This record gives sequence, structure tokens and C-alpha cells, in this order.
Amino acid sequence: MKQEKAVVVFSGGQDSTTCLFWALKNFAEVETVTFDYGQRHALEVECATDIAAELGVKHHVLDLSLIGQLAPSALTDKGIEVADGEDGGLPSTFVPGRNLLFFSFAGILANQVGAKHIVTGVSETDFSGYPDCRDAFVKSLNVTLNLAMDGPFVIHTPLMWLDKSQVWELSDRLGKLNYIRTKTLTCYNGIKADGCGECPACRLRRKGLETYVGKQSGNARPAGRPAEEVLQP
Repeated sequence: MKQEKAVVVFSGGQDSTTCLFWALKNFAEVETVTFDYGQRHALEVECATDIAAELGVKHHVLDLSLIGQLAPSALTDKGIEVADGEDGGLPSTFVPGRNLLFFSFAGILANQVGAKHIVTGVSETDFSGYPDCRDAFVKSLNVTLNLAMDGPFVIHTPLMWLDKSQVWELSDRLGKLNYIRTKTLTCYNGIKADGCGECPACRLRRKGLETYVGKQSGNARPAGRPAEEVLQP
């Protein structure tokens, strides 16, 4: 992989930014692609654009606003409240078919720019109930992309079996924990860094960070900030 090229599906959030740093370490060349699908906050696209520019990575922004017309959700319609799923149901933030379209378009882009690898930050461990974040879906779509374009694409999911504390650990091992802590946007209310602290995404992110710091206190730490500093603003 060190000699090959990858496209990272990039939102500017914690997971995709961790994957971007992972890709920069593992591939000779990396490009990013962000999808403008009418998400609640245009700041998400701006954040992704700024990070890519700061890291010197070629960045593509593709218009997929039709998703909001086909599948309204709390992420595409501000009139829908952000809420967890009830009685085993899907959360209001689930956008049906989003990753199906994202990965398909990423595959088309990869084909055009000569990349064999697609990197995405989906996780089955902390997948919030989204069916299109599951390993079985990704593997199935990987086969479909190869058949559709007759190409040897590989979809990489570095976070698939990691919980949020382990994602923080990975970012720390990459030496980028503080960067990801302060520069990314995960919050459903459009607040960078630690976010609003109240929405489901912020609670999951914060809990993972606190768990990681708790595990590391008293242990030898990987490259990164000392444990007692990590939780400071």
C-alpha cells in the first residue's frame, strides 16, 4: 500500500480525520472527497475543506443534495429533532442509503484519479444503529464496486472494530489526538472541537475520550499529550 493511492471519504469529523491521518501514513498519495448533501450545518463541508487544505491534500466536494429530497432525516431537515432510536428503532439522524451513495461515488472518483483504495471511518462497534456502517454492508458493496467497474478496489475500514476510546487511542498513536480534538466537527449542532456536549454524537465522543484517558492514567502512554492534559480545553 505504501506505493499506492487512496481516496478518503471525508466529513471533517473525528472518525474520518483519524482515517485521513491513517491513510497518509499508509499510502503514497491521498485525496479526500466530501459530500454536500444538504446536511444541517454547512460548517461540516467548510471544516473538511480547511483540514484538507492545511494538510496539503487534494480535496473534492461533490453535490449530493438529492439525498435530502429522497430521504429526509434530522441531518438534512432542521425541523426534525435529533433523537436516539426508541425500542430498537433507528435514530432520527439515519439517512437511508447515504453510505451506499457515498461509497459508490467515492469508487467512481477513485477510478477517475487512479486510486485503488477507498478509506472510510464507519464502525460497527459504535455505529449508532446505522445499518450502512456494518462490516457486511461494506464487504458487499466492495464486491459490487469491483463488478460494476471491473477494477480491484479495496474499501478500508480502520475503525470497524474499534469503540470510541480505541479511536482516540489510534489518533494518539498517530500523534494527532490534540489536532483531532480541536479541529474536527462531530457535533450535530454544528459546534467544532468538544461540541455542544449534549447531542448523541458529542456524548459518545466525550465518553470515549474520558474512557481512553482513564485507561491510560498510570500506564505508559503512546505518542501524544500527557493523560492529565488531554481533557483540558
